[in-house]
Amino acid sequence: MNDILIQNTVAFFEKSFGSTPQKTVLSPGRINIIGEHIDYNDGYVLPAAIDKVICFAFEKNNTKTSKIIAIDLNEEFEIDLTQEVKLSDVVWTNYIRGVIKQLQDNGFSFDGFNCVFSSNIPVGSGLSSSAALECGMIFGIKSLFDLKIEKKDISLLGQKAEHWVGINCGIMDQFSSVHGLENKVIKLDCNTLDFEYHNADFKDYSLILFDSNVKHSLFTSEYNTRRIECEEGLSIIKNHFPEVKSFRDSSVEQVLSLKDKMTEKVFDRVHFVVKEINRVIKACEALDQGNIELLGELLFETHYGLSKEYEVSCEELDMLVDTAKEDDSIIGSRLMGGGFGGCTINLVKKGNENEVKRKFSKLYLDTFGIELKFYDVKISNGTTLL
Repeated sequence: MNDILIQNTVAFFEKSFGSTPQKTVLSPGRINIIGEHIDYNDGYVLPAAIDKVICFAFEKNNTKTSKIIAIDLNEEFEIDLTQEVKLSDVVWTNYIRGVIKQLQDNGFSFDGFNCVFSSNIPVGSGLSSSAALECGMIFGIKSLFDLKIEKKDISLLGQKAEHWVGINCGIMDQFSSVHGLENKVIKLDCNTLDFEYHNADFKDYSLILFDSNVKHSLFTSEYNTRRIECEEGLSIIKNHFPEVKSFRDSSVEQVLSLKDKMTEKVFDRVHFVVKEINRVIKACEALDQGNIELLGELLFETHYGLSKEYEVSCEELDMLVDTAKEDDSIIGSRLMGGGFGGCTINLVKKGNENEVKRKFSKLYLDTFGIELKFYDVKISNGTTLL
């Protein structure tokens, strides 16, 4: 699938600049298997890089100006590397400006370059195309000018670039885009950046994302509210169990014993968080043992928690997961990402993919009048040089 993207990107570069690129980079999007809304609650996440990528072609141009062309947008811009980097009204360019600013601010020296890029990551689907853009750009500049930057620091520079743009993201997206390995998921501690790989052989099942094609505007305000509710809940737990330093140290039994000390909302949020942290650990064990059916059960459990306890689902996502639960071809399904829209992640028995897509397409269109999109994904390598 990516061969055509690579060929087209290189050909466009040659046509635009009259030369062959010196470096070609692939930078992937990501999924998160399980572990939602616990990155900021001291939990673990379980992301993986996927086989949907941005392809970049680079060359030095021996000037102090860089020229970047976004093939898919049919747009381009130039940036003078000797001038202070500032935000632009053209939003997509800011991610690249942010990367250049972070590299310069951290003492890395490089000259002008030409770059074109093209992507097959669906934009706005929750697959982190912005992280792929940031990390691929850093990786390309690093390779072109032989800069000494570790993988972890590529992730952190990419995250800082996104913060500069104005999006206060966590580290998961950039980290998994850079550190991904084929057929491996990453158990990541978002606080310490300690990580370990676990097997991601889904055996008789395909990984398919169902894109609800909806984005409800509740996310930002509700996200902030959830953080406050979780902080309140953790404070109550610490008051009664001084040995608890974070949700990671807390047990479901402790939370249940304090139910009458919390508001109903705070209890629900905390109960979900502690159980979800445990589910990530169980998911790693299930993957290592090749018990994909157990993984599927955990996905259904997570969705229930996200929908009923954390309350970040919506009518469309709940319908997709409820329908999946009744379908013998699907052993696990949940909303993926922040919620209030976006995709569900599904484990579908091989051989049943087309039938499942037909059924869900019709049902979703009949119910909501919205077209459902599907993305078949495979676990792939992180940012790489071709």
